Amino acid sequence: MIRFLQGECTLLREMADAVVEFLLLNLKQLLLYHVDLLSGVKDEVESLHRELSLMKAFLKDSREKRSEYEYVRELVSQITVVAYEAEDIIDTFVTNAAMQKARSTVRRAFHVFDHSSKLRNVAKEIESIKVKVKEIYDKKMFGIQSLHGGESSHRSPPQKRVPMVEEENVVGFDDEARKISSRLTNGSEELEIISIVGMGGLGKTTLAKKVYTDPSIEFHFYNRAWIYVSQQYSRKEVFLGILDSLSLITDEMYKMNDEKLAGELFSHLRSKRYLVVIDDVWTMEAWDDLQMAFPKTASGSRILLTTRNTEVALHANPEGLPHHLRFLTHEESWELLSKKVFRKGICPLELEDIGLQIAKKCYGLPLAIVVVSGLLLKKEKTRDWWKKIANDVSSYVARDPKQCMDVLALSYKHLPDHLKVCFIYFGVFPEDFEIPVWKLLRLWTSEGFVQKMGQECLEDTAEEYLEDLVDRNLVLVAKKRASGRIKTCRIHDMLRDLSVKMGSEEKFLEVFKESAQNHSLSPISKYHRRLCVHSHFLDFITSRPFGPNVRSFLCFASEEMELLREHTSFLHEAFRLVRVLDLKYINFPRFPTEIVQLVHLRYIALSGNFRVLPASISKLWNLETLIVGTKSRELDIQVDIWKMSQFKHLYTSGLSCLRGPPAKTRKDNADPFVRRNIQTISTVLPDCCKENILARTPGLRKLGIRGKLATLVATNGDSSLFDNLAKLDNLETLKLLNDTFPLPPSQCQIPGLPQSYKFPPNLKKLTLSDTFLDWSHISTLGMLPNLEVLKLKDYAFKGTQWEPLDGGFRLLRVLHIGRTNLEHWNASGHHFPRLQQVFLKHCSSLNEIPFGLVEVSSLQNMELFWPTPAAAASARIIQQEKQEGDIKDNVFKLVIYPPDI
Repeated sequence: MIRFLQGECTLLREMADAVVEFLLLNLKQLLLYHVDLLSGVKDEVESLHRELSLMKAFLKDSREKRSEYEYVRELVSQITVVAYEAEDIIDTFVTNAAMQKARSTVRRAFHVFDHSSKLRNVAKEIESIKVKVKEIYDKKMFGIQSLHGGESSHRSPPQKRVPMVEEENVVGFDDEARKISSRLTNGSEELEIISIVGMGGLGKTTLAKKVYTDPSIEFHFYNRAWIYVSQQYSRKEVFLGILDSLSLITDEMYKMNDEKLAGELFSHLRSKRYLVVIDDVWTMEAWDDLQMAFPKTASGSRILLTTRNTEVALHANPEGLPHHLRFLTHEESWELLSKKVFRKGICPLELEDIGLQIAKKCYGLPLAIVVVSGLLLKKEKTRDWWKKIANDVSSYVARDPKQCMDVLALSYKHLPDHLKVCFIYFGVFPEDFEIPVWKLLRLWTSEGFVQKMGQECLEDTAEEYLEDLVDRNLVLVAKKRASGRIKTCRIHDMLRDLSVKMGSEEKFLEVFKESAQNHSLSPISKYHRRLCVHSHFLDFITSRPFGPNVRSFLCFASEEMELLREHTSFLHEAFRLVRVLDLKYINFPRFPTEIVQLVHLRYIALSGNFRVLPASISKLWNLETLIVGTKSRELDIQVDIWKMSQFKHLYTSGLSCLRGPPAKTRKDNADPFVRRNIQTISTVLPDCCKENILARTPGLRKLGIRGKLATLVATNGDSSLFDNLAKLDNLETLKLLNDTFPLPPSQCQIPGLPQSYKFPPNLKKLTLSDTFLDWSHISTLGMLPNLEVLKLKDYAFKGTQWEPLDGGFRLLRVLHIGRTNLEHWNASGHHFPRLQQVFLKHCSSLNEIPFGLVEVSSLQNMELFWPTPAAAASARIIQQEKQEGDIKDNVFKLVIYPPDI
């Protein structure tokens, strides 16, 4: 086993700490809570736990020496391999013990003997490693000393911060952008296709985005849409994406086929002047697939393509010359590198000559420059470090700039070990996929990539990992939350290619994109622990895949697909040791109850027409995250989450009914059903907000409530269900959605809000929808001491006048107001002293944006969607006043849609 991995264990070595720590945690859980499943091997498992604890200490003590000494690296590799082998044996044993308790005595005895023997073999391998480790400690070889008893062996947690995502530094594109903008706004009134052509990493998307967001382009083209296409695409998803970008999407459209969607899009655009950016088109066939949706009317419309292939550009428009994007000059390369490394500062003179060398050696390729700048940022800015990077870049980059992949690999090489596996994991997602950060963080923690740091929860540590990758320019921020945190992210396709390539070489992951028939005759490699299917899912499962050691199975189909009933049983047969199962894009005809045999599952994401989540899911004692999308309006959650000690996150669609513990117990710290791990419940009916549920989730951070909210606030004597929220000291995000179907919400409005002290004390983000509250009640929300984001969705409040009270909303930074009949709103710096962003959508009666907002020095951004002409005019006056008084670091931005109001 160890001999096999010589020369092929780079990534395993880098995962050593996480692998051993994850295995130790599993062993501890088994020994404490599921010792009945270890019949016959308990002694071996206890011994393994003791020996691996020593190995864990050695891994921490040797962390700084691995890069210096080959002997230490080899020893770390051996520890990792043995840990994996032990994990496979124990996980298989536990699976069999859980599934086959009904075996005959003879078969069960043979079964125990088999695994006991294998564990003894692992123990022998550990013993030989232990001898080497002991020798290192005794002789203090390589400068390694036993430090694990003190704090110095632990990586100290970084200072917690809210990520500040900077705007892209666009260098050398001003002239290019002017040329593209001119071609978009001038020339023929007929539909014209304009293409930006260049190799990967040259900045095609960056240039297109610079043009797309230019105010003059926004004004010229009110109807604008942006869509990514990439190599693997679904015509239906492309059309849905364009319709969504144009704010035309409806629930019915998701049920339409691609031909019908093309017709809907064509019909809407026929009488409009529009601009559609189609980013990353790879083939002529892709353009032929899509062009039917774009009417060729004489309205001055334009389509902007980005592609690596000149043939694609000429095929789309034989008459027009493509815009070939040039490489940056040496001067522009240095300017970009300097901006990325020093932000608004100035490069010290002693580094300038080396910096110029580094920039020159990137041969004008912006992506290479940006990635290398991430390397320079993460170490002390010294000549020695910069010289090392200059030499490394020189050795990797030949005169052919297409060898950028090696420059990108250089940046990967300099990542800390704990970030390397997180970076390679991006390979599981399809090209140009916009990744929800909440999902990414749950996946990383379920995979065991994130190590516990003090009292900080794993999800917070995982978010710091992501921020670090963003800071190193390896991950792109796609969208930000109202709080400023990252909402969705992407990875450049060349960096994704790198992650897939390295993941495959290191047996870390395997991506299936084509028909799986080519793989059906050969078993999945024993060493591949993650499988991702991006297309031909049915081909893949009908080939009867079998992965004895697969721990993660993810599918990101290009479009939603139905799974036949006869195919639903393949999971537990193919991947018995799986921990992560993400099939959110596959519609199951029934809930696949067979998955309860997959006892190692930590993460499940499924979709289908489910009405019930069966109680049998409670048997998955390792489960942390459960994501269920259902087409049914109601979902009965029969899962007893109170039996699941590791459970953290519940995400469901529909009106979900969550049950409390089965029996009455004490409501103190001794309560066996208190689940401090649970952080997310989204979304449940108001009836579920009972004390016997919420009192047992003291660690809850996010709660969504959907249903008849009058039930939530209705008083029974002196109390209401809402009172139970006040005890949720850790709750930061709360959504209250008044869903009263079949009656309209206006007929089931809630009479008022509870007093401010009844809200969760540390609430930071609040969303209200269809509550039809009178504006006089909003003063209650103004008294919430930690509220930073307030989203008043459609008809959250009603009434013609809002007069805020002085002293409220002391920390509010973001305010959204949806549809309402509000006519007059008074506001000033006294009412919103820290307000940064204001979003108003379809406030069709509002006559004026309060001029008093000029006084709010922190206000940076205002967006109005379909305002009245008077409101739009008043917003422009505010913009003029703000810009005249602003300092350069706080430029006020106003966006009005449509811009000609």
